[in-house]
Amino acid sequence: MQIELLKLEDVTDTIQKQVADLYRQLNANNSQRTLQEILQSGNNVLVIICRMDDSIVGTALLSTYKVISGYRGMVDDVVVDASQRGKGIGRKLMERLLEEGKKMGLDEILLFTGHHRAPAKALYKSLGFEMRKSGLYNLRLN
Repeated sequence: MQIELLKLEDVTDTIQKQVADLYRQLNANNSQRTLQEILQSGNNVLVIICRMDDSIVGTALLSTYKVISGYRGMVDDVVVDASQRGKGIGRKLMERLLEEGKKMGLDEILLFTGHHRAPAKALYKSLGFEMRKSGLYNLRLN
């Protein structure tokens, strides 16, 4: 198992397909952006992958932004292949994201997860995340 920071120059058609297939396990209905689009200069997104042999079996993304209240990171698109769940891959992906966030000097890292995702919620709590006492609102623009 290798946990790696994916760079734009490392993206191939095979990697793009594997990540797209993996993401469909998280949400089959969402349209996807390409890795080239996500990793373009100025987009401020880190993509962490987990490889086993020649297959990508997990991903986690960290978007960063600066606002008046601080330098923040937002975790998105954490997914581990269904056949590999329960092996600590999600934890290793998240630990790497937290390590990268600390190196960058982030003040805070945020994430959202569905209430029904009990294993994910347990993982995040074990890593020190706490539930905020605020609501999340959403407006789909397209």
